[in-house]
Amino acid sequence: MTDHDTGTERTGSKNTAGIFDIRNIIGALLAIDGVILLLMGLFADVEADKTGDVNANLWAGIALTVVGVGFLAWARLRPVVVPEEIAREHEDGPPPGH
Repeated sequence: MTDHDTGTERTGSKNTAGIFDIRNIIGALLAIDGVILLLMGLFADVEADKTGDVNANLWAGIALTVVGVGFLAWARLRPVVVPEEIAREHEDGPPPGH
């Protein structure tokens, strides 16, 4: 269950950072870039003379995709737990004047 006001997820009695965990953002960006490079390496013209007979887009795409998926798995397996005091402060909404 996600608390839409604070961006935290409740897992049992714990509040986690959810989608706002920086590892999710970095992992998603790396994985998206990796998939784009991977597709370019598979379907675009290979200019082997510029890279010394290595398909640089393909290998960079594979590496970025693996690292991005690693970040996403890390965030999923070891979520950041938000302390209970902070989670309670944000349940009532933003402080006055915000």
